[in-house]
Amino acid sequence: MAKQKFKITNWPTYNKALINRGSITFWLDDEAIQAWYESATPSSRGRPQRYSDLAITTVLVIKRVFRLTLRAAQGFIDSIFSLMNVPLRCPDYSCVSRRAKSVNVSFKTPTRGEIA
Repeated sequence: MAKQKFKITNWPTYNKALINRGSITFWLDDEAIQAWYESATPSSRGRPQRYSDLAITTVLVIKRVFRLTLRAAQGFIDSIFSLMNVPLRCPDYSCVSRRAKSVNVSFKTPTRGEIA
């Protein structure tokens, strides 16, 4: 069956809607900014973790939603932080790769429609 065609009657609104398709909005609340780095003392031997599970989960979600590689996700998140003037750093891709095994991230991305 062919796709339905609609007559466009309000061109300014239609043009604005097409422009807004490429708009990306990110926000971080203060709790997320405070919890980005790990603050708990290590309970075992070895080097303490620098980034919290929240930071690792955030990187993995953005990687999955935008279909990025870990290195591209690291650059993407670092550029977002610099645009937002937030004094945070994205975890290194190798750190995310190691910690992804221990962090539970379970969500299903939609195959069609808007990313919500």
